[in-house]
Amino acid sequence: MGSKKLQLKSLRTGRPPTARPARSMSRKASRALINGHHQLEKKRRQAADKGDKKTEESLCAEIAALGGLDHYQQASLQGQSLERGGDTSRVLLEWLPVREMRVSGQRLRMLEIGSLSTSNACSVSGLFDMVHIDLCSKEPGIVQQDFMERPLPETEADRFDIISLSLVLNFVPDTAVRGQMLARTLSFLRANANDSPSGSASVPLPSLFLVLPRSCVTNSRYLTEARLKELMETLGYEMVKARTSQKLSYGLWKRTRPMATDGTRFIKQQVNPGRRRNNFVITLDHTAAKQPIFPSTRRRLSSDG
Repeated sequence: MGSKKLQLKSLRTGRPPTARPARSMSRKASRALINGHHQLEKKRRQAADKGDKKTEESLCAEIAALGGLDHYQQASLQGQSLERGGDTSRVLLEWLPVREMRVSGQRLRMLEIGSLSTSNACSVSGLFDMVHIDLCSKEPGIVQQDFMERPLPETEADRFDIISLSLVLNFVPDTAVRGQMLARTLSFLRANANDSPSGSASVPLPSLFLVLPRSCVTNSRYLTEARLKELMETLGYEMVKARTSQKLSYGLWKRTRPMATDGTRFIKQQVNPGRRRNNFVITLDHTAAKQPIFPSTRRRLSSDG
């Protein structure tokens, strides 16, 4: 039998309709909106999996009534505002040898996926040449683009030293696409640190900065910190730094070797049972991932607005 071709799904799959955001909202309101949106989106995915079109359409209408993707992003942006201490990129800066990087004068190239603002700590540090992308751009400096449809780099100069994937993976509705997304980051990172402007061994390059809600890795039936580490190491990443706050799980993962080729498959497997656990999971068909799953054709990206 011929090998089954794995199709990459757009991140737009399952994304809610968009609407104009309100001007501002309180911390309590933004938290309630985010939680409500996640609950409705979970129910919508379950209905879609069952083929229940009527329920799915009803839930889409409820999501739209909450303000859709734009309103959700506004709530997320306010949650990341400096006065609320929510800028996750500050943690990345704490982990990097900033003084050494300033002395060298060499700027690193960073891709920020799911960018909400061009004024976060990394963006204004002067240490990086930033590329911001998001499904629904909120600022002129953010390219409206689906990472899963972003054209692959044609030269080493087009690749990045660091990729930021902060509070993005948990919003991807398809468990397989989460794994594909992590695997696809490899195609956008430089092959090794020697190709980077900074040749210092103290700068962990090339790297992926991954941030997830803490509950995704500490209270899931199907994912634990150990399981996530196993998955990342299969992809060729090695943990450099890690931190867990009350709400978030931070990790800096350095690419140290090529992706494993042993045909490992990460399936939905219960590893942390419990009635009060959530169902967050990342799956990866590594057998298929060894095939050229990333399309080489260049496509013009349609507007998501």
